[in-house]
Amino acid sequence: MPTVDEFLLYKPKRLDFKWSTDNEGLVTLTVPKFTGKVGKSFCKVLKRQNTFEAHLDRLGSVIWNQCDGTTLVKDILIMITKEFPDEKNIDQRLFLFLQQMKALNYMTYY
Repeated sequence: MPTVDEFLLYKPKRLDFKWSTDNEGLVTLTVPKFTGKVGKSFCKVLKRQNTFEAHLDRLGSVIWNQCDGTTLVKDILIMITKEFPDEKNIDQRLFLFLQQMKALNYMTYY
């Protein structure tokens, strides 16, 4: 595990997912359920979509938009602290969000 100071210097990068932003700025990710042939075939046989939608809240949407592979975590933290001044534990929420997105293979770090 990196230290907090090390993590602040990471540059999170969204992986190649289809995503969109609605008129309120909320992000929806279109995530494949399966990437292998067997899983895709299974969905086809059952006549089910091989994707699902993940809807991000306002904070998650703002963070997601900043994860371009060039913006440092510390800069994202500064920006969301200004944009969400009343949020408690915003640093912890940012770190947890980024860790969850990485664990789900929705993003990586540089």
